[in-house]
Amino acid sequence: MSTTTDARPRGQTQQESDGAPRRARNRGWLIGALIVALVAGIAWAAHWWTVGRFIESTDDAYLQADSVTVAPKISGYVTQVYVRDNETVAAGAPLVRLDTRQYEASLAQAQATVDAREADLARAQADLKQQQAGVVQAQAQEQVARVAARHAQDDVTRYAPLAATGAETSERLASLVSTRDQARATVEANAAAVRSAQTQVDATTAQIAQARAQVEAARASLRQAQLDVNDTTLYSPVAGKIGDRSVRVGQYVQPGTRLLTVVPVQSVYLEANFKETQIGHMRPGQSATLHVDALRGIDLHGVVDSFAPGTGAQFALLPPENATGNFTKIVQRVPVRIRVDAGPQTRALLLPGLSVTVDVDTRTARGDDRRLAEENAHG
Repeated sequence: MSTTTDARPRGQTQQESDGAPRRARNRGWLIGALIVALVAGIAWAAHWWTVGRFIESTDDAYLQADSVTVAPKISGYVTQVYVRDNETVAAGAPLVRLDTRQYEASLAQAQATVDAREADLARAQADLKQQQAGVVQAQAQEQVARVAARHAQDDVTRYAPLAATGAETSERLASLVSTRDQARATVEANAAAVRSAQTQVDATTAQIAQARAQVEAARASLRQAQLDVNDTTLYSPVAGKIGDRSVRVGQYVQPGTRLLTVVPVQSVYLEANFKETQIGHMRPGQSATLHVDALRGIDLHGVVDSFAPGTGAQFALLPPENATGNFTKIVQRVPVRIRVDAGPQTRALLLPGLSVTVDVDTRTARGDDRRLAEENAHG
């Protein structure tokens, strides 16, 4: 007959014997978990101290693009639409064409007016040359008359003493005096003719100046008519995609009518609206991380480009009037423009209006506090 010896200490049950190792294992897991949590906390605190406390974030950010609205400068019926919705176009590509017949007729009429005014100018210039020749002729005749008048005066001077002594008859002297007086009258007449011819030259010169002004006015009208013809075709001012197209063939449009919009999607940028308490250490050139809601799991990079010259409230349609009535302080937001650094494939997925969460690293400006304090301390 065999006997079994129990190795447990006297007074210890089986349950108590099994519970001790289990408590030891649980204690080990708890200590391990505490160590892991402590290490994670230290790592998080170190990251926050070195990086996290310098990051300014906002989800009030949207992609933007400097879209261009295409509108005609003249009125007319649309004859052709060269683009479709969402089509990509290059800068200078034709978009819409209006009926040109009316403006081509105006151009032809303006050209005819220019030709007529130039003919008037040429005729006035020819008249001026003719009148200048007439002035020269009148001056020559005046000179001849003056020579004849001096000769007649010389005759009177020579024969007057002879007539006084009886060596010459008084009739001869009277004839010479008459000839002298006629010569003097002829000089006066020729001088008047010279003045009259010069006056005609002056009048024709004024007509030429007027004709030149009319030519310039006609040419200006011609240029305007040419511009109207050119404006019948609307071209894309920038490269981008066609959006908001409302123009159709046969539609009558007026100047300023919104026909379509060209969106330069390749030049998309981010406009983030940070609180005024967040921009104290933001500077142009700081790096930013972008989280686009439409591209989950993809981090994009950007650079702070510039700051708006005022808060958003300053450019609102109805700016707040804080000097009247009761006042409640509201934290203002400042638009910050951020340049997006992305490749062509990624840019093809970025559309204006998409929501973005942005983180800006402001570590590079943390030393500015001391410099600003010193600047203000020294006045």
